[in-house]
Amino acid sequence: MDRRKFLKYALVTGCGVVVGENVFSLAKPDAAEKYDLVVARGEGKSPEAITKAAIDFVGGIRKFISRGDVVIIKPNIGWDRLPEQAANTNPEVVATLVKLCFDAGAKKVRIFDRTVNDPRRCYKQSGIADAVTPLGAELSFIDDRRFVDMSIKGQVLKSWPLYRDVFEADKIINVPIAKHHGLAKLTMAMKNWMGIMGGERGRIHQKIGESLADLCLVLKPTLTVLDAVRILTANGPQGGNPNDVKRIDTVVIGTDQVAVDSYGATLFGMKGSDLSYVRAGAAIGIGTMDLSKLRIKNISV
Repeated sequence: MDRRKFLKYALVTGCGVVVGENVFSLAKPDAAEKYDLVVARGEGKSPEAITKAAIDFVGGIRKFISRGDVVIIKPNIGWDRLPEQAANTNPEVVATLVKLCFDAGAKKVRIFDRTVNDPRRCYKQSGIADAVTPLGAELSFIDDRRFVDMSIKGQVLKSWPLYRDVFEADKIINVPIAKHHGLAKLTMAMKNWMGIMGGERGRIHQKIGESLADLCLVLKPTLTVLDAVRILTANGPQGGNPNDVKRIDTVVIGTDQVAVDSYGATLFGMKGSDLSYVRAGAAIGIGTMDLSKLRIKNISV
């Protein structure tokens, strides 16, 4: 526990865990300081090539991952859907990040999600199980005993049971897919944290924007990688109709999850301000919503 610096930031008590402000510091590698977001596009290119190009542009994964790190990669694996249906994170994007982390000397790479459908089917149908297991990643199902009440002290969420494994890791990479959502309009980086929430997650739906922003007070990833290889344009988050899927062969990376989601909205013809959680996140100062204030680099693969 102390080796993972968990106890440095969290005081475990009988009633829960009090989390400090900097559980995960936002990495600011020298090469990345020039740009806030990198948008890699590669029509007809493989998801691996697009993802690697984005990471390489900012100086490589070693700017974020160090030798001996235990790394959590958090994709969206919530649905019993095939990759072509764009309900889950693209398995090739996830696998590429696993390879890169091990290349950087990571001791362990762990992957999990609290699924909506049956977890075994979700992990298999998404293609993620087959993509990452041969690489040596530890793919595990959520263990309900691992949820611990954590103090958040947000606008709406004062505390919530969160998956303690996330807080015991050295680094975390958030890897959501960009897709339509019936309630939140879109689901991307900030909403992907619902996959580590315990309890009755539906309780946050009444004030979903503020609630998701509150979660980001304690969940600050080392890196966010937005999978927009295929985007689900309607009938999300589960989808199922191939006609709702659009292939745009794009990956967006950054260390500011509000900024990533604000840019992600433009992929659907929207603005970040159209999303309640992006507005809420910007309002409490956890990130930048105004794209005009960001340095954005577009690269072609």
